[in-house]
Amino acid sequence: MDVEAIHNINLTSLIDTLVSLTTAFFLGGLIGLERQYRQRTAGLRTNVLVAVGSAVFVDLANRLDGHAGGVHVLAYVVSGIGFLGAGVIMREEGNVRGLNTAATLWASAAVGGAAGADLIPEAVLATLFVLAANTLLRPIVNAINRKPLDDASVEVTNTVYVIAERNHQKIVMSQLEDELDRSNHPVRNLDLHSFGQNEVEIEATLAATSVNGDELDALVERLAALPTIRQAFWSPSTTE
Repeated sequence: MDVEAIHNINLTSLIDTLVSLTTAFFLGGLIGLERQYRQRTAGLRTNVLVAVGSAVFVDLANRLDGHAGGVHVLAYVVSGIGFLGAGVIMREEGNVRGLNTAATLWASAAVGGAAGADLIPEAVLATLFVLAANTLLRPIVNAINRKPLDDASVEVTNTVYVIAERNHQKIVMSQLEDELDRSNHPVRNLDLHSFGQNEVEIEATLAATSVNGDELDALVERLAALPTIRQAFWSPSTTE
């Protein structure tokens, strides 16, 4: 730690930073909770990270007031990290991935900016808040994503499809529901369609829009192995 960093340690300013980050964390969390409940792609952790990152950048700008060069460099960092974050966001089979990673990168840039401005305690505080968003909020996110959702305007819908003989449809529907319950994937809707002359297709629309693809892959493998089921697969889709 250099002399300038030691000189910049200010208890009053540090408390002000703590208040700012705490406020951003909780208010961003309130916004994110509503988004997570409706199972949007940018949910609880993403909104908290963006709020905390914004608070750090503004706090840095306030601390660097009067240092025109530092403020200008900070502005370039904020805009430049946006391109890096956009590079990790991918749209894959109807799912948008990487939003939380992009928000983490952006918040990490805020931490780096604080450290580069020799505001070491502020950088440490910002790091703790980013880690809290990505770890302490994860169980809350998972719990919300497992809840059935009454709102039909979700962004991503995941559906498990099973094809079986028509005379086995009741048994197969029971087996499908049992497997989904065992895997903790509640069903929002269950539809039955004719598939050819002697078969039916059962569509189980999951309540959760955020799912683990590996878990569903394993689930459909177990279903396909049952003698009463001809074929099983799952697919995500987007709705507007």
